[in-house]
Amino acid sequence: MLALQAVSHDLDQGRIAYTSNRAGSFDIWLYRRQDRIHVQLTRGLGAEFSVPYWSPDSRRIAFIGIGNVVHLLDTSTHTVARIDQIEPYTLLDWSPDNRSLVYVKNGRIVVYDTFTHRSYTISEPGASDVQWFPSGTELLFAAPDASGITQLFRMQSDGSNRRQITRNTNGPLHNVRISPDGAFALYTFPGASISLISTVDLTTGTVYTLEGGPLAKNYFPSWSPDSQNIAYSATAYEEPYYYSFIQIGSRTGQNQRTIAVSDCFATPVGWSPDGAKIAYLSGCAGVEGASQLWIVDIRDQIPVNVVSGGRITAVEWSPRVRRLPENIFTSFVYRVSFPYPANWRQVSEERYEGADGFFQVSAISSSDPITEVCHAEAFHPLMPYGSSPTIIHVKVQHQEACFIFPSADQPAEMNKQSALIVRYPRPVQIGETIYNYFILFADVNHIRQMGARLSFL
Repeated sequence: MLALQAVSHDLDQGRIAYTSNRAGSFDIWLYRRQDRIHVQLTRGLGAEFSVPYWSPDSRRIAFIGIGNVVHLLDTSTHTVARIDQIEPYTLLDWSPDNRSLVYVKNGRIVVYDTFTHRSYTISEPGASDVQWFPSGTELLFAAPDASGITQLFRMQSDGSNRRQITRNTNGPLHNVRISPDGAFALYTFPGASISLISTVDLTTGTVYTLEGGPLAKNYFPSWSPDSQNIAYSATAYEEPYYYSFIQIGSRTGQNQRTIAVSDCFATPVGWSPDGAKIAYLSGCAGVEGASQLWIVDIRDQIPVNVVSGGRITAVEWSPRVRRLPENIFTSFVYRVSFPYPANWRQVSEERYEGADGFFQVSAISSSDPITEVCHAEAFHPLMPYGSSPTIIHVKVQHQEACFIFPSADQPAEMNKQSALIVRYPRPVQIGETIYNYFILFADVNHIRQMGARLSFL
């Protein structure tokens, strides 16, 4: 019970990812509030401009690092994949199912599947700040209209049904961010020296503008988890230094209040998963870079310093993780154990199904190397994974393994079946046959989660 409570506590408080050079070079760090431990997640991969973007399940972080390369970091295993090279400060956004990243590159919207490492593009000259709607089927983005003025648009993730949302006449729109519930979007305008924050109701097109700070320099707006409020940094000046207010306002421009003060010209802000606290940077002391990370509870407004030293350039609090109830599948025949959704039901000794997916277990009797075993399964003559499946070689429980992900032309009756093949630590006898490999069949949206927690008995 203590272990379960600790996990729940960690999920409630969340974890804070930040970019710092406190160990010499800029890298991604992790601060765990429950035990006040700092963990360096990358070594020599970050850059001063790196911003960590959490996946919805709080497991992976995407960031643009050294050489302008997009990195995918697994916070559990600390493994890193490099997937593309794009402009610094480009927004990266995870799909709600934790599977795909969307971003802009060279006038095209890129949708990158982090499972299969395949991507497709949609031509959209001048586009920026592309993001997923909570449905996972639509995209929001900024782009110039026919007269060259930036507007907000929405369209299906395949590029169809493109339609304009705003009727903006005030010039460029920056820092576009969709609300967690998908009902509103915020943006700053018109530039850097004067930066105001507005929101738009994505259904009606109604625009609201926040009052903002005394100098009309409002930066780094961030949605609260419940989509009702916006936190931001509002620059102020008192001889001889600039500083900033950490402010909150409602999404319709009301109820503005100041909850903390930073001695920096401006600071990024991040909401805790429960919406009760805000993280921000300070420690500029008249110089350009922050050296401190602070947390303030918006109720008692008492800031607490949690990081000091080096330079800190970005901060992102992990989102709230809503863990679905799980059951554990255990087979003493196949010598494996792994979790699966509690609402799935057994339909045979080896197969379980639910409304959102399935799994089935089996084994492979072969003395061939795993590369040949994976290839034979992926390119079976009946093409159960389509004509061009993707094979990704990995390690599971320190054993050679591979994922097989289907191509777009997979037969519909296969229900998005993918596979995980793992070499047994020791061959397993089932009946009269000796098996060297375990194989898990599951729908593509669940197989990675089950495979990551697979154990041999």
